Amino acid sequence: MIHLNIGSNLNSKFGSRFDNITIAIDLLLSAKVKIKKISNFYETPSYPNKKFPNYLNVGILCSFNGNPEILFGIIKSIEKKIGRFKTKKNDPRVCDIDIIDYNSDIVKKASITLPHLRCHTRNFVLYPIKEIDPNWIHPVLKQNINYLIKKLDFKSRIEITRLGKNVNIKL
Repeated sequence: MIHLNIGSNLNSKFGSRFDNITIAIDLLLSAKVKIKKISNFYETPSYPNKKFPNYLNVGILCSFNGNPEILFGIIKSIEKKIGRFKTKKNDPRVCDIDIIDYNSDIVKKASITLPHLRCHTRNFVLYPIKEIDPNWIHPVLKQNINYLIKKLDFKSRIEITRLGKNVNIKL
């Protein structure tokens, strides 16, 4: 299975942060990404600059008939369609889609590294994974999701809110 994480902390021409994520999921479905599960929305402060708007994130469990590089190209195209353009690292963005894990493959190329290098340190990645795939094990660290969440510092564990709202898409 493939794990994706979609985030947004700015409105776009399509609407709110919620709308941006929903549109990104619609575009993934149109690109033949087979979505199995979508987490609730999670909200976290922007990192490292907490003065920026809060982020919304969802985790997605899916499959795709292609290699990670093809999926990466599709993702970059979707981000651009929603209105993302290159800015400084950690600046606000309308859409950010990351491949967290691709069938437990370990890939180190100039264009892509899998699993995502910092996924095990990010609350907005780990909590959605726990919701949709509670038995997930990090392919490199060989640690399960519960262990990785316990390794987060206390601040990271309390600075995340699971919202009582789901993506409004029928799978």
